[in-house]
Formats: sequence, C-alpha cells, structure tokens
Amino acid sequence: MSPLALFVSVGLLLTAGAEAAPLEGPFKPLPAVPMLNSKRVELGRQLFNDPRLSVNNSLSCASCHHLNLGGSDNKPLSSGFDGKPLQINTPSVFNASLNFRQFWDGRVATLEEQIHSVVQSPTEMGSDWSTVVQRIASDPAYRTAFADAYPDAVTEANIQNALADYERTLLSTNSRFDQYLAGNTEILTLEEKYGYQRFQEYGCIACHQGVNIGGNMFQKFGVFGDYFKTRGNPTEADQGRFNVTGEEEDRNVFKVPSLRNVAVTAPYFHDGSEQTLEGAVAVMFKYQLGRTPSKKDNELLVKFLKTLTGEWEGKPL
Repeated sequence: MSPLALFVSVGLLLTAGAEAAPLEGPFKPLPAVPMLNSKRVELGRQLFNDPRLSVNNSLSCASCHHLNLGGSDNKPLSSGFDGKPLQINTPSVFNASLNFRQFWDGRVATLEEQIHSVVQSPTEMGSDWSTVVQRIASDPAYRTAFADAYPDAVTEANIQNALADYERTLLSTNSRFDQYLAGNTEILTLEEKYGYQRFQEYGCIACHQGVNIGGNMFQKFGVFGDYFKTRGNPTEADQGRFNVTGEEEDRNVFKVPSLRNVAVTAPYFHDGSEQTLEGAVAVMFKYQLGRTPSKKDNELLVKFLKTLTGEWEGKPL
C-alpha cells in the first residue's frame, strides 16, 4: 500500500462520522436470525440439551457446546460419552450455520450431516439412530410435539432437522464490530480501529474472510514453518483434511475457523494448545504469515478481535 493510500485508509477509518449508512468494505454484519418454524426450533432446543442422544445418557450437545461460554467449552479437548478426551478441540456452535463446511477437517457440508456424524461417532456420543429414535418416540411429550411439528412425527431425519434449525438460530448478532459495519463508527475506539487496519494490512483477512470472518475456506496450518514439529507429539487429528481425502496436499490442512467470539472461546486451534488470544495471534504471525509483529501491533489486533464478540438473547457472550 502506498503512503498516500495508507494515509487515506487510516483517515477514513478514524474520522468517519457516526452516520447510520452501512460502511463499504470487505465485511458485512451478521444477518438477522432466520424466521423458522418455531415448533421445530423449540424441539431442537430441547434435543440440544437432551443426553438421551448419547449411548449411555451421559452427553448432550450442550455438554460440549456451552451457550454461556461462547458456544464451545473451556477445555483443550472435550470428553466423549465414555469420559475419554476427544482428539480435537470443540468449535463454537454459534454461527456454525454460516460455515461452508462442518468440522475442522470439513468432512461434511450441512448441520444435519454434522449431527448425524456426532451421534454415531464411537468417540463422541457413541449411539445409533434406531436407538435415538426409539428413545425420543417413547417419550409422550416428544411424541406429541413431533406430531404437531412434522407430518411423519418422530424420525431420524426430523430429529436432525429440528436440531439443525435450532442451531441456525444461534447467531451472535450485534457485536460492536457489526454495529461499526452498520454505520456506527463511533462504537469502536481509536486503537480498535487501528487494530482493524492492521488486520487488513498484515493479510489476516486473506483467510479470515466473509460474513463469518472465517469458516469459508481451507488452509494449511504451518505455511511458514512446521508447527507440528515444534509442538511435538503428533496425532492423527493433526493430519486434518488428509484424513478425509488421503491427498498429500491436504496434510495439516484445516477449515479456517471463524473469528467471531474468539475472545470468549479459548483455548485456541484444533489442538486447544494456546490459552491466550495474544499467544494465538503470535502463533498465526509466525506460522501463517512468516512475520513477527511488534508488541504494539499484537495488542492492537487483540483489541480489534475483542470487538467481534456478539450477543445472544440480548446479552454479550
């Protein structure tokens, strides 16, 4: 960027008025929560919190996706139905419907497929759909509610659809950055605006793009260095998308995570190895950008990232 262009860019960032007109730029605010069948959404909410989806009635979706903790949990690795740690960090369920693929390795495209996989996973819920359908259908309250919401009542497809529709309503709207994008340019501090500028200039935006500020492409973890060699103790999960395709070019490749609510969803990365946002920024600079940011730039980027925390049920996450 030329000095003149940089001057103009900074000037626009820092002096724009607080008009309501949406800002032109690479990002748009999160969309409004979709208007879906309320009966099905409510069924999904109940199922999301129901441990009967797991083989031994010990684990619900909410066991790993805490809506009061940014939609994930605060563990490097969650536990499966048997109490053993899973191989990979639990991503946030908030805004998951906006991702182009599901799971870190992107092995499925839809929320319904993701739900199907988790219920049957031998390490996560460890169940099977015939058992789940039988349990739900044997509950009189569920049986009545499903018959009211679906013509064919309790089925595998309807359970998956209800859960997916509920998850589609889990959008963390109205972050301060969304308010800024909507035209309230006074909502961000001077340093937060500088952090947004650095986010663009350093190239973070090349991968963390789109309405979800990520979640719409794959990228190798370790473009400018061998992250896994430095960390040590490689695992099968570290192979990322290679486990799906078997293609060497997909080894250590993962879905780029959304940065929305990143300040409240530590620990970070697929392995849950980094506890702090400052540390995560430093790792990204080293292995993805091949650069070392100044302490001030790291601070500015973290300040910007904290503006991405949205709201749920009218309260900040």
